[in-house]
Amino acid sequence: ASADPLNAATPPFTGNETCEVAVIGGGFTGLSAALELAQQGVEVRLLEAGHIGWGASGRNGGFACIGSHKLSYTSMIATFSLEATRAFYRNMREAVDLVRDNLDHHGIDAWASASGEVTLAHLPGRVEELRAEQDFLKHTFGEDAEFLSPGDLEAQGLRGPGFHAGLKSAVGFGIHPLNYARGLARAAIRAGARLHADSRLIRWEETATGHLLTTPGGTLTARHVIIATNGYTPEDISAYHRSRLLPALSSILVTRPLSLPERQAQGWTSPLMAFDSRKLLHYFRLLPDGRFLFGGRGGTDASDPGGEAYHHVLTKAFHELFPAWREAEITHFWRGFVCLSYDLVPFIGALDERQSVWTAIAYHGNGVAMGTWSGRAVSRMLTKKTARDQVSPVLTRRLAKFPLPAFRPLYLKGAYLWYGWADAR
Repeated sequence: ASADPLNAATPPFTGNETCEVAVIGGGFTGLSAALELAQQGVEVRLLEAGHIGWGASGRNGGFACIGSHKLSYTSMIATFSLEATRAFYRNMREAVDLVRDNLDHHGIDAWASASGEVTLAHLPGRVEELRAEQDFLKHTFGEDAEFLSPGDLEAQGLRGPGFHAGLKSAVGFGIHPLNYARGLARAAIRAGARLHADSRLIRWEETATGHLLTTPGGTLTARHVIIATNGYTPEDISAYHRSRLLPALSSILVTRPLSLPERQAQGWTSPLMAFDSRKLLHYFRLLPDGRFLFGGRGGTDASDPGGEAYHHVLTKAFHELFPAWREAEITHFWRGFVCLSYDLVPFIGALDERQSVWTAIAYHGNGVAMGTWSGRAVSRMLTKKTARDQVSPVLTRRLAKFPLPAFRPLYLKGAYLWYGWADAR
């Protein structure tokens, strides 16, 4: 309800048409890809099953920050090398800068917040882990992060009864995600891309010269295809992704606007993005209009009853961390799918030998910045504007299959049980 209208035509696809590149998915990745291709003068059409930004891009916390992986940096270094890991970190920083540049260059009013984010130790035992992380970030990436004692947290308006210390980074900022998605859509259309909402892909056939994509309204023949559907990738349509992705739920609630005295009573007055040190983390921030956004990972039932049950779980966690706001009305609750890969890092690249099918995918719940950057990167790789070796090898390794893929929902349930146990220790 708070989003600006799109004010641009995105009619359902109809007829029998051709194009150079078809982009499947109208979120941050697909819109960024379409924008880049159109700016290069490539004939591009985008097909979105719902409205623009319908998936996770329109229902997330708006955290434009470092992230997008669940593989630890130490494991990443052991697997890919220190040089590749440093390149990946640079790519993530570039992603945050690209979001800011898009806002400025295309005149997108996405309610950009103050720069910075803070990790909060949710147990006393995690305090030394934050100090170790501070040292690691400095020596590995040259990143300066500020350690915050409980007194520092209180002084900076970041107080909570369950927070024992913090680690503050200057990188990143909050945005209104749907405003951003719609702003990217308008920019892509101005550049010459043709966007089609309500155009679900229902059949995909490969030909000798390209790909025949069928929607309820017609058929589109494209020489190249970019799949940008992340946690909403249909494996019955896209065989290239079959058994390679694990969707997971992320949920968010938002309060009514909180008065300044209410914020002061809790001790939380900062606009910084924040998240706690749990593996099943909570993430939260104060919005520009005084509302408070609180999100969490967990829950494996995507049905409406499952959503109602997790609504209660998330509300309970919110009240425990911010007890002064127990009586504040919760006005909004929504859920969306994030996407995990087997290797726990994103993937960017071609999926077939003739390099006609491309994807950028699997941001592990942190796709605002990385989805934007990856959409541009995959388009530049397709058109050879960017060579593959200019993107970190962390992002271009083979997109591996999950072993025994039919058991992926059980993997998730088991992981959540383990994470819940670890978070309590």
